[in-house]
Amino acid sequence: MLSRGDIHDPGIGFITLTRVTVSPDLQQARVFYSSLGDEKARKETSKALARATPYMRRQIGSRLRLRRVPELEFRFDQSIEHQDRVERIIRELHEHPPEPLHPDTAPQTTPDDHDDHD
Repeated sequence: MLSRGDIHDPGIGFITLTRVTVSPDLQQARVFYSSLGDEKARKETSKALARATPYMRRQIGSRLRLRRVPELEFRFDQSIEHQDRVERIIRELHEHPPEPLHPDTAPQTTPDDHDDHD
């Protein structure tokens, strides 16, 4: 419905559905998504999805013929954002590797530092 443009809410913007988890009793469906934009755009998308949820549930109910249509819960998928951050850090490390420690600047340890005191 979202990809075909069945929902005409401009607040939804460009989103990607990343995964859906359904409870064992099929009563709850969590739909994870990612979206472009800043925090304000993310909040606007969340509100628009909440507005569209009753329509989507009715459509799912009429198309799938379930005894009870699952409650839909949309959640922003932060795993994509975390993955992007890790990739950015790795890229920066490759572009600007840290200076290696020289033996004369490395922390010095003494034999007392390694003694086990029972």
